[in-house]
Amino acid sequence: MRPLRVALYSHDTVGLGHTRRNLTIAAALSRRDADLLMITGNPEATRLPLPRRTDVITMPTIGKDPAGDYRSRVLSLSYPEVINLRRALLGSVLGEFRPDLLIVDKVPRGAGGELEPALRQVARAGGRAVLGLREVLDDPASTAAQWRADRTAQAIDEFYDAVWVYGDPRVYDPRTEYRLPASVADKLEFTGYLSRGRTSGLTGGRAGDLDPARPYVACLVGGGQDGDALALAFAEAAFPEDHLGVIVCGPYLGAEQRARLRQLAGQRGDLVLLDVVPGADALIDRAAAVVSMAGYNTVCEILATATPALLVPRIRPRAEQLIRAERFAGRGLVDLLPPDRLSPARLADWLASAVAGSAQATLRSSTAVRLDGLARIPELADALLGVTEDAA
Repeated sequence: MRPLRVALYSHDTVGLGHTRRNLTIAAALSRRDADLLMITGNPEATRLPLPRRTDVITMPTIGKDPAGDYRSRVLSLSYPEVINLRRALLGSVLGEFRPDLLIVDKVPRGAGGELEPALRQVARAGGRAVLGLREVLDDPASTAAQWRADRTAQAIDEFYDAVWVYGDPRVYDPRTEYRLPASVADKLEFTGYLSRGRTSGLTGGRAGDLDPARPYVACLVGGGQDGDALALAFAEAAFPEDHLGVIVCGPYLGAEQRARLRQLAGQRGDLVLLDVVPGADALIDRAAAVVSMAGYNTVCEILATATPALLVPRIRPRAEQLIRAERFAGRGLVDLLPPDRLSPARLADWLASAVAGSAQATLRSSTAVRLDGLARIPELADALLGVTEDAA
């Protein structure tokens, strides 16, 4: 009997959030006797550590131009041409790989509908398809409008056996927040948050080249493409006595902003810049306090620790991060600073309070919010595919 075959698709126009989430899921499924194939529109995915028996195929890249319209990022092809190229690649790859399970991140038809023929092909071959959604998509009105424009509910009805929501309905329940139709709501399974620390322990990776004896406070800005304001405010803030300040810049921080940060780091001896840190959960766990944007993956890493956290969410072009930060702050698990109140002085005050122990420092646990999504996903996959415990 051949091993289980799982394909994971993310369209990815910029940033690594969707790909990182699928890689985390692949790591959870790699504990099974399974071959895993990542298909992504982000070539940077090939630089990330891969779980065992996991391979990556990247598609020609697309992105948005200044007017907000999609285009080819590299090739001199029209958008329809690059989508046709990606559609052909998806059909060929999935036709040959013949996955038992296809997990699609967020966009049910794929970019420009590129995934539809492959979805039909997978179904004809007896494979199952799951749509994976982060718990917060956007504010309810914007989400409803986007779902109507993309015919998302119809796509779920036609192509998907299940919808996995990577969250806890006690924090945010898309069924009620977005008034999902019954046909979609009936397919929803809440996995819990995809928090690596709760299921497999912290990675234990090095926190860059930091002195293990020197305490530090950290700033995380996701991929960095829109984190420059937070990074610069942190770089200009006063850090608690005897503490380093560490900024994880991310791969997409602009060259001008990166140069400014280097200049600031050169002017003070207590600021360290890191580009990318594999296993950021280990860096967060060791930090005395962390200031961060409120992207899904980073928040999951924060929730796996007891480190005091201040979230400074983006508010454009989507309200997703603001909603997530408000919900967790309302549960007393993090602190929240709206971006229009961001300043070096406010960050310095919060950092001093957090390190002194007067800010929130609640030991987070699954009783407050479900963090066991990575343990649940293999169980949900087995149930969908009819795999018995002995076979797994």
